[in-house]
Amino acid sequence: MFKRHKSLASERKREIFSRGVTRSMLKNDLRNFHCLSQLVLSAGPLKSAPVVKHSKSAHFEIEILDAQTRKQICIVDKVVQTSTIHDVKQKFHKACPKWYPSRVGLQLERGGPFLKDYITIQSIAASSIVTLYFTDLGQQVSWTTVFLAEYTGPLLIYLLFYLRIPYIYDMKESSRRFRHPVVHLACFCHCIHYIRYLLETLFVHKVSAGHTPLKNLIKGCAFYWGFTSWIAYYINHPQYTPPSFGNRQVTVSAINFLICEAGNHFINVILAHPNHTETGKSVVKNSLGFNLPEKIFIYDSER
Repeated sequence: MFKRHKSLASERKREIFSRGVTRSMLKNDLRNFHCLSQLVLSAGPLKSAPVVKHSKSAHFEIEILDAQTRKQICIVDKVVQTSTIHDVKQKFHKACPKWYPSRVGLQLERGGPFLKDYITIQSIAASSIVTLYFTDLGQQVSWTTVFLAEYTGPLLIYLLFYLRIPYIYDMKESSRRFRHPVVHLACFCHCIHYIRYLLETLFVHKVSAGHTPLKNLIKGCAFYWGFTSWIAYYINHPQYTPPSFGNRQVTVSAINFLICEAGNHFINVILAHPNHTETGKSVVKNSLGFNLPEKIFIYDSER
């Protein structure tokens, strides 16, 4: 009886002890959870790990073939999307120094139009490998050089005839003959005309394309220089006869010349500075005499 009572008492103690241990464990867990929550709150909101972005820029490989033989000349690699035809020409010049950029003509197809320098590779590329056909455009000169040569020649050539240098006219006849005042006026007007052309070439005209074949320089100079030599020879000849109607004809012609020179100058200034609309189109203002007939030499897109 005593043993049984003793065993019950020991079991009750164990039960009480286990309950106490469980309660203490719960208290410790709550305390740990409370500390953890305070730590999280003090640390602030969780920040996501930064995402590493890998920038992949596509590169093109330009294969340049001879337009006549279709043989490969070189390969220009590591060409980015934003590169232009002008950039390709620069790299092609580094690979083949004998062909400078202005001498290089690149085509997308044989016999097709030459690609403009401002065209991007991305706009013509169908894959990562682009095939272009090369044509040698020959020796090139800048358009500014062409215009300066065309206009400087007539100015100097006319002065040679005006001064009546030897081997052009007979010296004895030149010294005897008196020059009519209209001869001096013609020289003055001729010089004013070509000096204005030279100044407008340097400070007014805007040349879009940079270069042109050398043959265009030769053709232009042959026309301007030859025509000037023809008229200068007769105007400054010792046997030159003055106008039939006298001073009245000279005065009217001089006034018309000055009006035409001023009108042509203002037209060139207006064409060089057009107004741009909101859509980006260029609009040219009409000025006095703008719509009058005028002899215009129109250069194509090469100018």
